[in-house]
Amino acid sequence: MTDSSPIVSDERILDAMLLLARAAKPHRIMVAGPSAFDIYLGLLQRGFSRAATPVTCRIACGQHDVALIAGHQTIQALETLLDRIVPFLNTRAALAIWLGPHELERGRRFQAELERLGFRIEARAQCETGFILSARRQQLDHLAKAA
Repeated sequence: MTDSSPIVSDERILDAMLLLARAAKPHRIMVAGPSAFDIYLGLLQRGFSRAATPVTCRIACGQHDVALIAGHQTIQALETLLDRIVPFLNTRAALAIWLGPHELERGRRFQAELERLGFRIEARAQCETGFILSARRQQLDHLAKAA
């Protein structure tokens, strides 16, 4: 896991989330969380036309390449949200999660939850309103060996 310099504004937070998740304009992006609408509008302004939310994309069939989860929430609420979002993601999906500074203390529990869902944390970026975690889905053959 790597740390980078602090990110200072919401625009820069979205830019960092996109960078950490390695999102490109052709990718299908799922946006969720308390700040999802703001992130969704920011994506449209940047030319990401294949963005959706769980409300606008009702069938969870594993088509999305990236998930951006935005807004401060408890770890428990985030775990529930992840359980809803993961079925929308394909087997090579990445996600970037924007969390509040108080949630860093519970990071080990959250890391275990991500691993349970088949993700591995790759990077972390600190910002003045919290931090961003980037995770990528592990290869399915590695999961099969672990089971």
